[in-house]
Amino acid sequence: MDLQKNGIFTEDIEQICALPLMEELRGKTVLVTGATGLIGQTIVSALLRCGERENPREAKEPVHVIACVRNEDKARRMFGSADRGNLQLLISDILSMPTDRLTQRVDYMIHAASQTSSRAFVDEPVETIFTAIDGTRRALQFAKNNDVKCFVYLSTMEVYGTPSDDEKIDEKHGTDLDTMQPRSCYPESKRLCEILCASWQKEYGLPVRVLRLTQTFGPGVRCDDGRVFAEFARCAMEKRDIVLKTAGLTCRSYLYTADAASAILTVMLRGEDGQAYNAANESTYCSIREMAELVAAECADGKIGVRIEAAEDPSKLGYAPTLHMNLDTSKLRALGWKPSRGLADTFRRMMAAMEK
Repeated sequence: MDLQKNGIFTEDIEQICALPLMEELRGKTVLVTGATGLIGQTIVSALLRCGERENPREAKEPVHVIACVRNEDKARRMFGSADRGNLQLLISDILSMPTDRLTQRVDYMIHAASQTSSRAFVDEPVETIFTAIDGTRRALQFAKNNDVKCFVYLSTMEVYGTPSDDEKIDEKHGTDLDTMQPRSCYPESKRLCEILCASWQKEYGLPVRVLRLTQTFGPGVRCDDGRVFAEFARCAMEKRDIVLKTAGLTCRSYLYTADAASAILTVMLRGEDGQAYNAANESTYCSIREMAELVAAECADGKIGVRIEAAEDPSKLGYAPTLHMNLDTSKLRALGWKPSRGLADTFRRMMAAMEK
């Protein structure tokens, strides 16, 4: 498999580009915030690739991308020269992103910038809240001032709180989030950002759509990523036992990075304004412990084990409370979307990218 310099497989990018709906984006401009994040970089890479052909005479009109990033050097390493013609870098923190109307037309906007560190949710809850709210407010103001055709906000499954059984959770499901727990800063700020989106649509007529993503990973994850799936992958690669800091009872479904990107683009081009959509691969639903055992058996050839050394208070490590997040994705699938990678394949491909 050919690996791009940003750690994403060319095969995945080609698969996204092959979606029939991508033809609708030729000649259009898409602004992506959080463009160097795991999901943002996959979307940007696919949009930039769309229209490119080995034979220049077969090339079609490209998609134009405005990538909002904090680190210009990182963006240039990731996407290549900003002088490629259809890529423009907007160097800005989301909290200081300009909201003025640009000279060029902006057709679509994907707001992917977000705090994703579980540790930060515990250590910096105030900053987590205001980064989400103030950043999203600026993004919405930019979208309004530039008359975008669609604004897509990337939310999270965590808005549903901590479901206690395996019932299917659709987009109308309520929440039991405890506002007296600082760890709730992340999902509660996401909930507030969702109502900001709905309010911008009601008051200003801004066409907004929300995607509630399950935990997403795959090629592009950094080798030093602190999240549990990255640690499981490192354990398999280094042939050392997986050590769980909880009993591993939390159950959820997962999603391959390229499948998340295709879900976002599907909602952007096929979804309805003012609607939220769950995004997950329902076939991957399992507990943390079951996921660890799958990695040990299928990705480490059974050469490692799984041990539990539960912390006295796992919440201090940033872990969410035990939950059963069995997302119903029928609303998204009705738009023609379907996932392509199962859980074992997702791990294998992430590990292959890490090794390279």
